[in-house]
Amino acid sequence: MIRTPLRPLARILDARRRGENPDAIERENLRLRREEMRDRDRRRAEGRLLVLAGLFLAGFTVIGGQMAVLARSEPSEPRTGATGARILTQRADITDRQGRVLATNFDTHSLYAQPHRMIDPAGAAAKLAEIFPDLDAGRLTRDFTGKRKFLWIRRTLSPEQKQAVHDIGEPGLLFGPREMRLYPGGRLAAHVLGGAGFGDEGVSAAEVIGVAGLEKALDARLRDPARAHEPLRLSLDLSVQAAMEKVLSGGLHIMNAKGAAGILMDAASGEIVALASLPDFDPNTRPAPPTQGSPDDSPLFNRAVQGVYELGSTFKTFTIAQALERGQVTPETMINTESPLTWGKYRIRDFHDYGREMSVTKVLVKSSNVGTARIATEIGAERQQAFLRTLGLLDPVPLEITEAGGSQPLLPPNWSEISTMTISYGHGLAISPLHLAAAYATVVNGGRRVTPTLLRNADRAPGPRVLSETTSATMRDLLRRVVTEGTASLAEVPGYAVGGKTGTADKPKPGGGYYEDRVIATFAGMFPAHDPRYVIVVTLDEPVETSGEKPRRTAGWTAVPVAAEIIRRTAPLLGLRPAIEQAGAAAIRRTSN
Repeated sequence: MIRTPLRPLARILDARRRGENPDAIERENLRLRREEMRDRDRRRAEGRLLVLAGLFLAGFTVIGGQMAVLARSEPSEPRTGATGARILTQRADITDRQGRVLATNFDTHSLYAQPHRMIDPAGAAAKLAEIFPDLDAGRLTRDFTGKRKFLWIRRTLSPEQKQAVHDIGEPGLLFGPREMRLYPGGRLAAHVLGGAGFGDEGVSAAEVIGVAGLEKALDARLRDPARAHEPLRLSLDLSVQAAMEKVLSGGLHIMNAKGAAGILMDAASGEIVALASLPDFDPNTRPAPPTQGSPDDSPLFNRAVQGVYELGSTFKTFTIAQALERGQVTPETMINTESPLTWGKYRIRDFHDYGREMSVTKVLVKSSNVGTARIATEIGAERQQAFLRTLGLLDPVPLEITEAGGSQPLLPPNWSEISTMTISYGHGLAISPLHLAAAYATVVNGGRRVTPTLLRNADRAPGPRVLSETTSATMRDLLRRVVTEGTASLAEVPGYAVGGKTGTADKPKPGGGYYEDRVIATFAGMFPAHDPRYVIVVTLDEPVETSGEKPRRTAGWTAVPVAAEIIRRTAPLLGLRPAIEQAGAAAIRRTSN
């Protein structure tokens, strides 16, 4: 830097020659220097202010831009990436169609141990074994005195159990908060709900996930944080479900059956009002899957959905409905029922000898295998197969439970003419009771295809047309006559006109062939018959009715009475008023003045 002297020598000497004061030169130079320093400082301050203003402007621009981005983005649940973050445990409730709770969440605690912090491991092990009888005190002692630093003891505790453990006073026994799934109804609708368990798990929380049934099939919906406050409403009616299960359980024991299944479905919408399978289980303490034996021996097996059976004469309804729709027959058309019907080495016979011929109506009412088989031969294999497919009988039922994926019908490897004959009366093709309920709903509701559902949705659009209104009305009349004149006479419930069809099928052996003394007995019905609101299917596995001189296994003696009792108890719960026949004028008497 060039420094300007305050007393320049040349100017000082010149001022002295002229007789001037040299101090004035010094004062002037000092003033100029101060002005220059002031200007320099001002320029430096102005520069700093400009830089600071630029920084503020840039900061506000960034913040404003981020706010605009957040304002335009979809809202989402904030997530933390910190170590030990709380596991998301929210899960939506499940309710019936009336809003009554079927599944909810319950705050509880887990119990774990940190052995290195324990004062008296042996004493704690002994006291824990007293509180939890399923624990082994010796094994706990070995675990507590070993090298382990952490040990789960119980995933969930009741309030009483927690207090008892707390009273032990052992610092190495610790509690972790938990939210578990609770089913207030216990066994009620167990096969529909399925059950839940723990997924990702930590000492402070555990993730609740579905393990079976509807809980697993709709797990993503139930775990969605955005909908955790919104209960999942089912089509089930808690009161109707309880009534059906009670009657079905009684029928299971009275009829000495191995198992039972029941379905009550809205005939128009396909909404399932009740679905039961016995034996059942409590989803609060869901048992482990079986590792050996037949799957249907386990209470976890859902007979209504997973059970694939030959359902016997209930199929005659479909054969006659198709023949009527094609214009092939009318209810009065006479059919050759001379028995046996021979096809190669096969012989088709009726349970009773019905003579040389019967009307189509009588073929269904009296349940003639021969008559139905002759009608089916006129239909043909390809047309029969196509019609059954339109009814949904050849594919799995798309129901909102995991087990529905295993309901694949068992079809004949070669759909030959003899297959057409036997399938016409329910042998050679195996389906689930749920398949049957949906198909019967389609036949009697006016001919619209029905897709079963467990979700409450009153505004479902009607399915595609399968049968004409005329054919559907004729079938309703024929099924009503099966009850009033035929094999399902015990299905009559006063005040509720019931229609339906029985089916008794020999049970196949695992190695081939059929048992002579084991059957699957089924009743598929509707009520009220003149305008069906509901369809009911009851299936009993290996029933035997023993009140008479000889054991009786047919559906008319086993499945039908159980179905009738279910209708008798559930119809009022469904809001159906009994139709009371009006007495004639002659029956009116004057009893007082």
